[in-house]
Amino acid sequence: MAENIVQGLRDEIENGIVTNQYSPGERLDEMQLAKRFGVSRTPVREALMQLSAIGLIEIRARRGAVVIDPAPHRIYEMFEVMAELEGMAGSLAARRHTDADREELLAAHAKCERSANAEDSDTYYYDNELFHHAVYAASHSGFLIEQCTALHRRLRPYRRLQLRVRNRMKTSFSEHAAIVDAILSGEPEVARNLLRQHIAVQGDRFSDLVATLAQRGAERQ
Repeated sequence: MAENIVQGLRDEIENGIVTNQYSPGERLDEMQLAKRFGVSRTPVREALMQLSAIGLIEIRARRGAVVIDPAPHRIYEMFEVMAELEGMAGSLAARRHTDADREELLAAHAKCERSANAEDSDTYYYDNELFHHAVYAASHSGFLIEQCTALHRRLRPYRRLQLRVRNRMKTSFSEHAAIVDAILSGEPEVARNLLRQHIAVQGDRFSDLVATLAQRGAERQ
């Protein structure tokens, strides 16, 4: 099974959930999804398992995959925690990064620049993910890397959606540039504060997104 097929399916279903195309409590039928996307049930099942792993759906006995209520306040709380974790990762990276970490961080930053300039939000999302993982790796704290990675994965659909907001991609890249400078210059507190702000902005964007989606839902009723 091609990994990119599963990834594409997961992204499509994920976007459908966070934009309320699939409502909380709705059952996601494997056969219907396979027919809709023109694939077999196997990649659909794998995509649903991945969405279950990050808490967007729940696999229930006799019902199959069911969309979970996203609980906006809880997602916002996750962004608050993520801001602190990323700030810590940036601070440690500024103190501990190696020459190899430097190369990985610069390479990830260059990828983000290319996708931002191309105004390709989907590609930028994955390049952005590589960038943040490069920061985590440079912290050289195994436990922190595990926690950052898990929460980053959980917030994935909301972070991706925000990149489609006008000018957010280029703003994100500019913030990355300052973060890279702080880490590679060995300025732990500057790196900490910049990464905190970078994620806090995403939390604020999420609040705006929730309000917009709620308004759209009311208009459809």
